[in-house]
Amino acid sequence: MIDSREATEALAEIDDMVRRVRQSRIYELASQLMVMWGALVFAGYLLTWLAPRYAGIGWIAVYVIGLAGWAAFSAINRPTSGVRSFDLKFLLAFAMFLAFGIFCCWLGRFDPRQLSAFWPVYFMLFYSIAGLWFGYAFIAIGLAVIALTLAGYFWIGGAFDLWMAFVNGGGLILGGLWMRRS
Repeated sequence: MIDSREATEALAEIDDMVRRVRQSRIYELASQLMVMWGALVFAGYLLTWLAPRYAGIGWIAVYVIGLAGWAAFSAINRPTSGVRSFDLKFLLAFAMFLAFGIFCCWLGRFDPRQLSAFWPVYFMLFYSIAGLWFGYAFIAIGLAVIALTLAGYFWIGGAFDLWMAFVNGGGLILGGLWMRRS
């Protein structure tokens, strides 16, 4: 027979273990999505640098393929993980997020270089905010990409889109691989 103090300690240990397992599972799922998005973003920036004429359609393709991959990934992993990574609320939140970003771009009348800096900073801001709930790795990755984006914007000349392929796309891939170790 255990007393109430021992029972409370045992329940606290169970709660701590559940929290750590859930965070580990979130990191595992997020790492896979980050690697996928990182590869797509890398391709988008590389296309923008190599063939700027096709950048608009290239980025639309990045988003369409990314959302389709995200939905497929969620459908495949939901039964085994118990963690939902995509549903109608996520899709609507993503649509509102993009709509606000597009509105900001329209309002600011950004040139192509400014757009190449705005979107990663905008995405990584919310990515870092998500880290307040899901773990410090998200904050570290988001802030690192923001800092490198701004450094490149001010100090990298005509190769800024190539810089961004490695900073944003490569940063997401490396962040995803790093999170697998967490």
